[in-house]
Amino acid sequence: MKLRVVLADDHPFVLLGVRSALLAADDIEVVGEACGALELLQTLETVPCDVVVTDLNMPPASGEAEDGLRLVRRLRRDWPHIPVVVLTSVANATILRAVAHAGVIAMLRKTEPMDELAAIVRGAAQGLAHLSPAVERELAAAACPPDMCVPRLTPRESEVIRKFASGSSITEIARALGRDVRTVSSQKRDAMSKLGVSNDAGLFAFVRAHGLL
Repeated sequence: MKLRVVLADDHPFVLLGVRSALLAADDIEVVGEACGALELLQTLETVPCDVVVTDLNMPPASGEAEDGLRLVRRLRRDWPHIPVVVLTSVANATILRAVAHAGVIAMLRKTEPMDELAAIVRGAAQGLAHLSPAVERELAAAACPPDMCVPRLTPRESEVIRKFASGSSITEIARALGRDVRTVSSQKRDAMSKLGVSNDAGLFAFVRAHGLL
């Protein structure tokens, strides 16, 4: 019997590449594909499978389902018998550690060769864990505490980050909180430094992965 795999990624070309890499193996069958977290969850409710291969960050169009760490936790909670293999472009070691801690069995970067993906999926079905070389380097190079906790922010920094990640501008946040724009901007910058992210895209990924909204 072939190994049944469900794929999920919000980039069609990535889905195409992953599907091609897996279908090159005679013993693997792609039984379902999803372009987002909600579609993945719906697929798993109706399509039996042996392994899930999913992107980490697939931002929902209207908030119906979470992505990132919340998605991984949902998969492990509702389908604990299905191993989860994560393909991601995220390089933040704190996020990667949290995802690994949540129970995924394998992680690899999208930029790495897909030559071994079929073997990794086979291993996942047998309970064999795998971290790709790039992910291992990122985890080894990071000074992250073993409990994988989120870096501590002040209450005001947390408030600013939550509002910013929810779509408010710095000016709107300052107006809502009754603070100076320069103060809010400084609090956002300090929070990003503590979280180890250098741009807004990294900040959004961190917030989604840790469920900080």
